[in-house]
Amino acid sequence: MSSTVEIQTDPTKRGHWTSSQEVRWCPGCGDYGILAAMQFLHTELGVKRENSVFISGIGCAARFPYYMNSYGMHTIHGRAPAIATGLALARPDLDVWVIGGDGDMLSIGGNHLIHALRRNVNIKILLFNNQIYGLTKGQFSPTSEVGKVTKSTPMGSIDAPFKPLGLAAGAGASFIARTHDLDRKHMMATFKRAHEHKGAALVEIYQNCNVFNDGAFDAIVKRANRDEMMIDLVHGEPILFGAEKQRGIVMHGGGATIAEVADVGLDAIAIHDEKNPDPSVAFALGQMADNRQSPTPFGVLRAVEQQEYSEAVENQLKLAKKNQGEGNLHDLLHSGATWDVE
Repeated sequence: MSSTVEIQTDPTKRGHWTSSQEVRWCPGCGDYGILAAMQFLHTELGVKRENSVFISGIGCAARFPYYMNSYGMHTIHGRAPAIATGLALARPDLDVWVIGGDGDMLSIGGNHLIHALRRNVNIKILLFNNQIYGLTKGQFSPTSEVGKVTKSTPMGSIDAPFKPLGLAAGAGASFIARTHDLDRKHMMATFKRAHEHKGAALVEIYQNCNVFNDGAFDAIVKRANRDEMMIDLVHGEPILFGAEKQRGIVMHGGGATIAEVADVGLDAIAIHDEKNPDPSVAFALGQMADNRQSPTPFGVLRAVEQQEYSEAVENQLKLAKKNQGEGNLHDLLHSGATWDVE
């Protein structure tokens, strides 16, 4: 994380986006793969380092800004979306990325997350989900499964876990996606879609914590399991999966279920429409991450056009100026119910 960034004039390579800081994550942590994907992606985007900002909260993932050779800020627990909101309003010309874990984003930072999403602030939020608290050494998190035995739940967690993408859909997020740390190509494609989106984008990343929750997503994302467990969403195409594309998703009554194509017929299989204005479809897809042994949708669940927040603020300012003229700070501070303190 740099206090100053040399102005970029030429196309970049990964090394240009790699800071001088030693990367200090546990050996084998999934964060390394995410960092590499982000650095490689930025060589393709054609963006400038001085126009890119990474804002993080607290946790293992929150070290991310130190390792990107751009501007950044390591903030306080859960508040990264709020700080990023202020930056995005003040400098709408910047690319603002928010980095946080499932504990940081969904526990103490839960309200900041949902309000940034509902307002459609132009920030790109990467939620590293490893279903555990890593930095504080292995307590259960808001996404840990029921029955999870940890230092803070020795008899097993009794809390029903959040499903981040369902939560985002409920908040009306205009862009919702999921990827995982074992597939750089998929991560880069998903991050690129988020970057291109105008408005708030939430990308959940299944990220392995090999110290406190190793193999949490192996049944889904390991290469040998992907055909049967990863449901790749492609806009405009039937939602099919399996080695022979023999299974698919059927939408009914506001929910999504898995069916054998041979039993229901291809016509019954839902066509993925990421541009559907109804968030309940994305919500249903987001709710399908029932457990670590269930087929799970990946890719872009929702990408719709909505008014971006900073534009709405700017429009209000222009309207106020048109109707009331230039503002006067002195008059504002001395208007209404004011008094002198002696």
